[in-house]
Amino acid sequence: MKKTGFLLLIICSTFLSQAQIRVAILAGGHQSTVIEENDLPDWATIKDSYSGRIGIHAGFSADIPFSPKSKLFFQPGVIYYQKGRKFSQQFDPPAGDITNIKSTQYINYIDVPLNLVLKFGKKVKFIIGGGPYGSFFFNGKETSQTNTLTSITTSENDDLAVGNKEGQYQVLNYGVNGIAGVEIGRVFITANYSRGLNDFYKPMGYTGSLKHQVIGGTIGIYLGKPVSLEKKIKDKDKDGIPDDKDACPTEAGTAITNGCPDKDSDGIPDKDDKCPDQAGIAKNNGCPVLDKDNDGINDAEDKCPETAGLAKYGGCPVPDTDKDGINDEEDKCPNQAGLGRYEGCPIPDRDGDGVDDEKDKCPEEKGANMNNGCPEIKKEIIEQVNYAAKRIQFQSSKAILLPQSLKVLDEVASILESNPGIIVFIEGHSSADGNLAANMKLSDDRAASVKKYLLSKGISESRLTSKGFGPTQPLNSGRTIAEKTQNRRVELKLSN
Repeated sequence: MKKTGFLLLIICSTFLSQAQIRVAILAGGHQSTVIEENDLPDWATIKDSYSGRIGIHAGFSADIPFSPKSKLFFQPGVIYYQKGRKFSQQFDPPAGDITNIKSTQYINYIDVPLNLVLKFGKKVKFIIGGGPYGSFFFNGKETSQTNTLTSITTSENDDLAVGNKEGQYQVLNYGVNGIAGVEIGRVFITANYSRGLNDFYKPMGYTGSLKHQVIGGTIGIYLGKPVSLEKKIKDKDKDGIPDDKDACPTEAGTAITNGCPDKDSDGIPDKDDKCPDQAGIAKNNGCPVLDKDNDGINDAEDKCPETAGLAKYGGCPVPDTDKDGINDEEDKCPNQAGLGRYEGCPIPDRDGDGVDDEKDKCPEEKGANMNNGCPEIKKEIIEQVNYAAKRIQFQSSKAILLPQSLKVLDEVASILESNPGIIVFIEGHSSADGNLAANMKLSDDRAASVKKYLLSKGISESRLTSKGFGPTQPLNSGRTIAEKTQNRRVELKLSN
């Protein structure tokens, strides 16, 4: 936010030097909605279950005219906004034993609108305007509640992840907004509308576009008297350089010569230039020298007069013996071509398997290039883990592992402990019965339960990744009970 304020200050002081600025405090209420488009096959039946969020906004705004009598104003602001949406879906009759699902997706931002506003009228001024805005993620909370015939399950997350990955919120949003209203004295009342132009969230498990839309009203009041942005400076010679910074305050000059005249425009003040009518260089007291490559070394002394170089090499460039683009002065391996990030040396290969460390996922252990530098996972290990995965079972419609599944996962943990180079991607899958959102969540929770148990057995979190795919990757058509049972599964996929 400090950078934003500094940018606004530069804009105001550069273009509005004759203007007077007023600062207002403002607040209001609004209805925030999310405009979503996605590739979900049953979105048409789900989208009506979403509704908007009633929120508040509050902050500060500046009011800067483009001239003393201008009707056009620049209004930058810094405003806290509550945005997001709610979800509620009833199941009558129940879907399985689920009767109702509710959730909220509340996100709060610091908005920075940059509006141009037109005002007309006298005592009562009508105002209309708009412009772009930037929106910076502040905080937020996600909640969910699932009601069944026998229980209520709730969850809450107030530490939302930010970034560009699935399930993460963008740090920066941007869009356009408009305002219309009236101004009476120091008080103004406006209706406001804003629409995001980029996606603020990347959904998990499907492809979609989510943008904010806000409609609301605002009331504000300007504080104190207007502050003049004009700053008078003394400049006797009218050269644009203040007298207190002008080395020649009575003679018009240039900034590069600290306000002193420079007839030949060589950057050397005439008072110090032995050749004031002929462009030269400082080394030659303002007089020119013959230097075809412009490296500051006279051609008579330059061993490479056509190529810019350094005096220590007789006017030639710093040598590069191994021709890797890194000169010998900076190259720690001057006789062997390398890279700048390794100070001119080649990419290391610590295990000597022919796969350099940047591409080697097992840099301490010899492997094959086709396996990213890691040893190939033994076929019997893959078969043992696949067999174990088929025996993982959960309580019906829950992510709670059955006792017999714990022994199975103990076997998997033992295999992983004996093979520390193996990483596991834990996939949760469900049948197509019931609600898609509930299936997606249940499959994700079941995969997470397996991950949690393996973590409890000492397996490093860096080796474990879990994700639920719901019914999106069935093994069969899912028509019979047996086929549906096959589709309800956990898969453990191994890699280096």
